[in-house]
Amino acid sequence: MSFRKIIESFQTNNSKLLISIYKSQFPKVKRFVVNNNGNEEQAKDVFQEAFIITWENIRKKSFVPGSSSEMNSYLYRVAKNKWIDHLRSSGYKKTTVLKSYHDKMDEPIHTIHKEEMYSLIDKGLKTLGEKCRDILKRFYFQKESMAQIAESHGWTEQTAKNNKYRCIKQLRIEMRRLKN
Repeated sequence: MSFRKIIESFQTNNSKLLISIYKSQFPKVKRFVVNNNGNEEQAKDVFQEAFIITWENIRKKSFVPGSSSEMNSYLYRVAKNKWIDHLRSSGYKKTTVLKSYHDKMDEPIHTIHKEEMYSLIDKGLKTLGEKCRDILKRFYFQKESMAQIAESHGWTEQTAKNNKYRCIKQLRIEMRRLKN
C-alpha cells in the first residue's frame, strides 16, 4: 500500500489499515517499555496514547509525515516520550521506591540477631567505597538530610537519593556475602 494511502487511511479512519499499523508498530514500543521498568499492560496504555496522538496530529495536519518510516518513527518517539514522562512522574517514583524498598525488607537478611546485624553492617561498610560510606554514615548516623548530603557532594538531591539507594544495595549484597 502506498504511503499516500496510509495517510488517507488515518484521515478517513480506515480501521483495517489502522489495525495493521497498530499491530506492526506495537512490538517496538512494548520492547522499549518492558526494557525500561514497565510491563506489557503499561506498554499497551502508552502505545494507545501515542497512537491516538499520532492519529489526531495527522488528521489535523499538524504532523505531515514524508514517508511511512517517518510516521512510524514519530509514533515510536511519541510513545517513548510518554513512557519517559511516566517514569519521571512523582507518582511513579514514589511507587517504585516504596515497592522496591518493601521487597528488599522482606528478604531473609532480617532474620538474624541485632548484634550479628550490627557486626555485618560494620564489616559491610568497610568494604564499600569512601563515597558510599560517607553517604550512609551521614544519612543514618549523623541524621543529615539528603539536601545536605547532595550539597556537600555538589549533586542534586535526586542524585544523592539514587546514590544512597545504590550504596544500600551494595551494603546488603556485602552483608549477605559476609553472612554466608
